[in-house]
Amino acid sequence: MQEPSVRTSRLAIAAGFAAIIAIGGSGFFLGRVTAPAPKAPAPVAPAPTPAPKPVVKTLERGDLLALAQQAADAFASGQAAPKAVTDAAGRAFDLTLPFGCGGPADADSGLPMRWSYDEGEQILRVSVRSETWKGGDWGSSGPADAEVAEGFWISRPWMSSPDCPLRGDRAMARGVEPVTLPGQTLAIAQFAGNEADRDLHRGGRPYEIVQRVPKERFDGSRGFRLLVSGRIANPGASAPIRCVQPAGTEQRPICAIDVRIESVRIANPVSGETLATWSTGRVGQ
Repeated sequence: MQEPSVRTSRLAIAAGFAAIIAIGGSGFFLGRVTAPAPKAPAPVAPAPTPAPKPVVKTLERGDLLALAQQAADAFASGQAAPKAVTDAAGRAFDLTLPFGCGGPADADSGLPMRWSYDEGEQILRVSVRSETWKGGDWGSSGPADAEVAEGFWISRPWMSSPDCPLRGDRAMARGVEPVTLPGQTLAIAQFAGNEADRDLHRGGRPYEIVQRVPKERFDGSRGFRLLVSGRIANPGASAPIRCVQPAGTEQRPICAIDVRIESVRIANPVSGETLATWSTGRVGQ
């Protein structure tokens, strides 16, 4: 047997190493080709956006007048109160009542809303007295003294503006007889059927202001404002606006918006200043 030469041995060893390297490289590339691709992370669903809460608008003078007109129309037609009227129960309101538009009142004036200004003493006096009605005045089904109401007439219910009308005499065409306007036809009233509710009434006590106001700061050219805030009452099965026709079907309905008054303010529309605020104790009720 022929012994392998040194050269032959070296060639054999080199061939063996080459084979090992070839096999290892093949396995490396084979592994790279056959290895499973990493899984992509599952998409995360975005958190649902909460639906925005509906904004409930505070009812203002024009809104209240529109509701009262719908209620009066339905009442005069013998129909049930419209849905817009019944849905108003519980809603917040902010009613502006301009008063003293014709200027200062006389000292012996009996107007429920009036003001005067003493230039010598530079003293402003404002007095606002609420009205009081018996339950029977608004068609109460029970005894006339079982329910009372306290509130304010809404003068000029045909105007949605919170400001006094522009002054100035307006000429009337010849041959036209002056029209005598009827009495008040719309009120905002807080009805009370028990002693606890009646305790919140003012019992005829006026809202009064006596303040010193320098002449250079006083301007009563646009009268004053009474601002009444609160919520429309929720009388249960009844509608929150009551109407009556004491003189029959040919009379314009006289209506009262049933409310829960929370605060009363008096303001000067020229300066925008609130002169006084009274809380009735009904906040949050």
